[in-house]
Formats: sequence, structure tokens, C-alpha cells
Amino acid sequence: MSAPQLVVHRDKELMAQAAAARLITKIVDAQAARGHASVVLTGGRNGNGLLAALAEAPARDAIDWSRLELWWGDERFLPEGDPERNVTQARQALLDSVPLDPSLVHAMPASDGPCGNDADAAAAAYADELAAAARPEDHGPVPTFDVLMLGVGPDTHVASLFPELPAVRETERTVVGVHGAPKPPPTRVSLTLPAIRAAREVWLLAAGEDKAEAAEIALSGAGEIQAPAAGAYGRSRTLWLLDAAAASRLPRALYPPASP
Repeated sequence: MSAPQLVVHRDKELMAQAAAARLITKIVDAQAARGHASVVLTGGRNGNGLLAALAEAPARDAIDWSRLELWWGDERFLPEGDPERNVTQARQALLDSVPLDPSLVHAMPASDGPCGNDADAAAAAYADELAAAARPEDHGPVPTFDVLMLGVGPDTHVASLFPELPAVRETERTVVGVHGAPKPPPTRVSLTLPAIRAAREVWLLAAGEDKAEAAEIALSGAGEIQAPAAGAYGRSRTLWLLDAAAASRLPRALYPPASP
């Protein structure tokens, strides 16, 4: 378990731009070290804001897109192409404009896909896909992702792991179907905390006043069942990227004065 580090930016636009620059560097470094990089994407306004900033960053061309493997932390269990699906929004924000290898883009199954309208079967299929991509050196049923990004909800949920619901209590499976989620749509597919913790680095993104209480709760020692964001951490690094509004209820001592 890595202790969380905090970086607080002036506003959400600067946060998105700085996070995009940070991600470019991380991907390029991983590709230089191992020949490839793997990233887990997140949806929501902060995840999509980061992707949009990355699309506009001149340094994006430093990435060898053909050697970047992409996964998702969760997905809304809706038909392929639905505008509310995270993968649909990611394609619009960035993915359709860069030369990715389609075989390395691992979207979660849609509700009209091979698994039909069965979120649990879709979760099992995605878990199988993750296991097939894991290498012996990963020592587990999922790849050791270079960066796994998560948006933090106002209720402290991450991916589609909501407080007190069964999915956040899962300790064995790497992917689960989520039923009865408190925000629409109610049916989803999500990585579990064990899968999230396989990542080298976990980045939690929070911007806006509506995220201030969640950040305060998750960073004040709350348990992961009551505050799932508190249970999301990386093997070597856990990074909270916030804007000033989301950090407004945190003690100033938690983050360095140099945070822009």
C-alpha cells in the first residue's frame, strides 16, 4: 500500500492539462523501459477532461500509440455506441484521433454484445480478458497497469464501486457486475479493489466543490466499505490530483506549498 500524495491545481482546466502532461511522461517512460505501456481509463467529467486536454497537447506525439494498451475501470452497461458509455466518450475526446492498435483497446462489453444483457457474464468475460493479458511477472490475474485513473464521486465512489454495496466488498473477483447503482444507469461493470491495486500507480481525479467532502472523507482515514476511494491505491504510488475547490476542506499540511 502506498501512502497518498496530493497535487492541487488552481482550477479544473489547469488540473486536466497538468494531468495530461503527467500521463504523457509516464507512458513515454514506460515504453522506453519496457517497450509498451498500459493505462486504465476513467469516465466522468474529470476523466474526459483529461483525455480532451491530452488530445490538444503538442507532446502527445511523443507517445507511440501503437504500443499503448488501454483498459477501463468501469462501464455503464448500455448498448454499443450509446453516448453515455465511457468508451464512446473516450473515443470522441481522444481515441478516434490517435493511431491506436485496435487489438490493444479493451472496451468492456456492451449490453447488446456477445454476453447479451447479462452484466455478470460481461464482467466474467472482461476478467478473462484481463487474465489472458497478464504476464508471469505480474504475479496475478490482471496486468500490472502502469497507470490506473479513477474519478472520485461526491459519495466517494470510484469506478462503479459505491459505498456499502456488494461490489466494494469483493475480495476475490477482479471484475463484477454492479446492480442497483445509486446513480443512473443502475447496471454497470466494474473492476474491483483487488484489480485496482494491481496497478503500479493509481491516480484519483477530483475537481469541483461537489467533490470536496468526498476528498476530505477519503483522505481522513475512512474505511473502504464506507468510502471506496480510500481503498484505491497503487503498488508504488497513489496520487490524488485535485483542483482548489475539491481540496478546499483538506488541511493545507496534506499537500506541498509548491502545488500550483
